[in-house]
Amino acid sequence: MTSPLPKVDLKYLSLLWATHEHAAEVARLHASLFEPGWDEASVARMLSHPGSIAMLAGAGMPRQIGAFAMAQVAADEAEILSIGVAVPWQRLGVATRLLDGLKRAAVRAGARQMFLEVAESNAPARALYAKGGFTETGRRQGYYARSGGGSEDALIMRAALAE
Repeated sequence: MTSPLPKVDLKYLSLLWATHEHAAEVARLHASLFEPGWDEASVARMLSHPGSIAMLAGAGMPRQIGAFAMAQVAADEAEILSIGVAVPWQRLGVATRLLDGLKRAAVRAGARQMFLEVAESNAPARALYAKGGFTETGRRQGYYARSGGGSEDALIMRAALAE
């Protein structure tokens, strides 16, 4: 069992490539941040996909992982699947670093644009994506199932990627 995650100084933050060996760790973090959380098998499938781009943010010795970002590239488009940052590391710029890393990796993989869906009520994520050059291009009605039987719309956002 790892110790509680301390706050991180961005000077000491490392971005690492995630592989299917990190599936359990990513699934645990995802489940602590999102409902419903993704299970280890689902994360492992995503990380093993040939078009997968996945990064972890870690710090400390021994290194503790406090954030992840996953995307997939197909042809000249990339899609962000999920970005998650543990609560002690939120609002410190970690997600911005991961988003920038995903965008650079997607460009290297040949993507010219990137898409994502975000819950309409997720103001911090929407602000992150807007700051990262994403603009709203559409809406998926009732896309996110919520506990208690409700649902929430997803906003579709797009960013052109610099070459």
